[in-house]
Amino acid sequence: MRNFDFRGLRALFLVAMTALVISCGGGGSSGSASSSPTEPAPTPAPEPEPTPEPEPLSEAEAARFLSQATFGPSSEAIETLVPLGLEDWLLEELEKPPTLHLASVLSGFPPDGSFVDENGNPLPEVVLLASDSFWKTAIEADDQLRQRVAYALSQILVVSASSNLFRAPQAVAHYMDILTEGAFGNYRDLLEAVTYSPAMAVYLTYLRNEKADPATGRVPDENYARELLQLFTVGLVELNPDGTPVTAQGGGQVELYDNADITELAKVFTGLSFQGAGFATPLRQLPPQSLYSPLAMFNAYHSMEPKNFMGVQIPADTVGKKSIDMALDGIFGHPNMAPFLGRQLIQRFVSSAPSQDYVGRVAAAFNEGSYELPSGTAVGSGERGDLQAVVAAVLFDPDARDVESIETVSSGKLREPVLRFTHWARAFEVNSADASNERILRDTSSFELLGQHPYRSPSVFNFYRPGYIAPATETGAAELTAPELQITNASSIVGYPNFMTAFALGRTAQVDPGLPKAFVADYSEAASLAEDVPALLDYLDLLLTHRTLQSETRERINSILEALPANNAADLELRAQVASVLVMTAPEYIVLR
Repeated sequence: MRNFDFRGLRALFLVAMTALVISCGGGGSSGSASSSPTEPAPTPAPEPEPTPEPEPLSEAEAARFLSQATFGPSSEAIETLVPLGLEDWLLEELEKPPTLHLASVLSGFPPDGSFVDENGNPLPEVVLLASDSFWKTAIEADDQLRQRVAYALSQILVVSASSNLFRAPQAVAHYMDILTEGAFGNYRDLLEAVTYSPAMAVYLTYLRNEKADPATGRVPDENYARELLQLFTVGLVELNPDGTPVTAQGGGQVELYDNADITELAKVFTGLSFQGAGFATPLRQLPPQSLYSPLAMFNAYHSMEPKNFMGVQIPADTVGKKSIDMALDGIFGHPNMAPFLGRQLIQRFVSSAPSQDYVGRVAAAFNEGSYELPSGTAVGSGERGDLQAVVAAVLFDPDARDVESIETVSSGKLREPVLRFTHWARAFEVNSADASNERILRDTSSFELLGQHPYRSPSVFNFYRPGYIAPATETGAAELTAPELQITNASSIVGYPNFMTAFALGRTAQVDPGLPKAFVADYSEAASLAEDVPALLDYLDLLLTHRTLQSETRERINSILEALPANNAADLELRAQVASVLVMTAPEYIVLR
């Protein structure tokens, strides 16, 4: 990754050491008979040092912070953040109520709650409701930090509608709400809610998972047990607190478990089925709420055998819910949890290849359940696994905020395509983020579009692996992980600017052309500057790239824009539209540093 000019980004706190003011006055009143002439007067206690005042927050640093912590800055968001400050913004975000999805999705269902037709096929008017809700909430919701954390968690605790879940948007919406409500909670509680979610049970095939039957050869499904360990909690190998693998005596890595552990853990997740019906009730006979309610445990189908995995021992005859509690407690207590989760959250917000020290500090916040902001304000409940503390640690770490850190060649991350699009929509304040009539937003997974669609990863391994190192690249030669490069290829490099151009010019196809058009961007402010191209680029440089555009990039974009006519309002708007796409395809934008 290249070094960029980060003038205006510095947001270090001013350390102002002030001399102590010591009073020279005597300890007693003049002429007091009780005072001894040889006894020194008591020295007054020194006055406390004043709390250092932070440097004023620059617009550029505000824009950069919002690029990390939200679905993208707008002019209004930058103007609000500058006087408020980063800490107060964070504390306000943590208190905002969650914007949820399920009620909106259910409101689009037929009155009887049905979601399939008489042939069992999903109704076309409901299958996209969860997707539509994501776009609208990501772009328009006020609780931006919570929504960004939920989206980051969706790439770790993966369910995908590119599966049978496409037929059940209410189950996906329920899962989206689990992540949204749990985004500022405790990771242990989130693991439990995920385990009991219908969406995860359908996706990883442990719904109606039954205990072993030696007579038929039936054994419990191992899918969830395997992914719970490998992808959701501890990984495959033993980790140091800084996220680096522990080295065995012979020089290799230390594996955490083997397939025998998976087989034992799979017994835990037997006996779960839909709530409000029998264990094997046919889908068409289920009450509508069954698909968006926590699963029920049916102990008659749960394995009552003892379960032993990774040092966790669950005695024989332990009922289902207790088995799950004991298993999740044991997994959650593993020392790998903190660095394993912390590193991936850093990757989703700040840095593709975080330093060991950065991972170690975020892991410490996970373990302590608390993080101290630069002002001394503590964030978190003090309970291990508190996600408020982890998020604060990710965003306020020196590697995230200090200019010396972000100028290193290994800093930063590729902006994932979904976040580029939501940033555009927020930056240019689209009239409506209602995606229901936007044909192109029905599925943006194609590399000819974004190459990514929320909650539709191609597998449980997400859109890209956290440990991905791109072959035949400079980052690969430096052994730097760069997950988003896994979906960056010849098709996506061309598809993304074509996708953005269609939206910038307002030329996207509608499902029903007769309905009012959504996603119409407001380019009025940019167009008002378009006659003066340097002024236009100054405006876009702050809004989109937090003033990191290099002179070479500006000159190239300037030459293109100057070649466009500027004779009337329509010409100036076109200049603004083209300029926005050019900046959002520049290296300084694609790489968020």
